Amino acid sequence: MKAIFISCNQALNDEVQQVMEKFSVRGYTAWEELMGCGTATGEPHLGTTTWPTLNSALLTFVEDNQCKPFMDALKELDKNYPKLGLRAFWWEVGGTF
Repeated sequence: MKAIFISCNQALNDEVQQVMEKFSVRGYTAWEELMGCGTATGEPHLGTTTWPTLNSALLTFVEDNQCKPFMDALKELDKNYPKLGLRAFWWEVGGTF
């Protein structure tokens, strides 16, 4: 099983949800208003007068065979909106109960 953490500009929330629906990713925890700044490019999202946008993030868990196609779809979404910023990270996790 894989844990996937997704962070993106709030403007991409609907698109991320659509990708999740496409891959039947249902269970998640979301944070709606986060500040952040990318490591290489893009503008800070700080919720201030100077940098008014904010990020959101979510954490979800998928089966091993879902991870690559789901991550590929998120990468494609990021390519479609390069100025907004979307990052996703996955790691191995243990079982559930």
